[in-house]
Amino acid sequence: MFNRTTVTEFLLLGFSDVRELQILHFMVFLVLYLAALTGNLLIIIAIALDHHLHTPMYFFLMSLSILDLGSISVTIPKSMTNSLMNNRSISYSGCVAQVFFLIFFAVADFALLTIMAYDRYVAICKPLHYETIMNRRACVQMAASAWISVILYSSLHTGNTFSITFCGGNMVDQFFCEIPQLLKLACSNPYFNEVGIILFGVCLTVSCFVFIIVTYVQILTTVLRIPSEQGRHKTFSTCLPHLIVISMFLSTVVFAYMKPISSSPSALDLVVAVLYSVLPPVMNPIIYSIRNKEIKASLRKLTGWRLFN
Repeated sequence: MFNRTTVTEFLLLGFSDVRELQILHFMVFLVLYLAALTGNLLIIIAIALDHHLHTPMYFFLMSLSILDLGSISVTIPKSMTNSLMNNRSISYSGCVAQVFFLIFFAVADFALLTIMAYDRYVAICKPLHYETIMNRRACVQMAASAWISVILYSSLHTGNTFSITFCGGNMVDQFFCEIPQLLKLACSNPYFNEVGIILFGVCLTVSCFVFIIVTYVQILTTVLRIPSEQGRHKTFSTCLPHLIVISMFLSTVVFAYMKPISSSPSALDLVVAVLYSVLPPVMNPIIYSIRNKEIKASLRKLTGWRLFN
């Protein structure tokens, strides 16, 4: 017999009960959070203020930085506050909000990375038609369509997740409200309720992934035909960061959500959650700026630092 009680709050997983380690966790997350904020804000400001960067590629890169700012702000501040206050609770509504925005920013990230792959395909494989195909109106329409679709999907997935009855306690074995950990608290097998949403999500992800692979195969064959070594190097320098970001994002998310859910919290679950929720927003500005001369030049003008050489 399940104990059906109304859940008003959830208890998140703490990194430690030792006060000194809680403060250490707060400081580490604070450094990572500030690094993500600084890096992404610099890219947003640099692209917004430099008219030379008002191109489709940098428009999508700025949108990605905005999404990264949102995604890391969903989980890290709450975890930092809980460690500092020696508290593990999150309200029911707060948990719903976390799940919605986590899905929103994750799916929007992937949708945007797919659009960016198409942008690189048109720029490299159809350079003469690039300005016609990737005009301002087309870029705004693609971005707006992705955002609207993601809002609908996030609302559907969040509503379906919280339509289940929780009677397995209120302890979430993660430092934020992660869907697989919430489903462990369901009274009955929740996967029958989730199967439709999961199948739709898997089909969408596979479709986008296949599209990205096909576009990069086309890009690779085109690049290899470029006679100039300098031309090939310049083309690879714009595509390589995008491939690294996609690989990092997909590998951590797929591993986190496709692996069997353990009955008790494990260090592996915690590490993977940090990798896919914290690492991409911190690393993306570094990956995109380190090999991009235009971004580095704009950042040098913006900050006056010789760091961006």
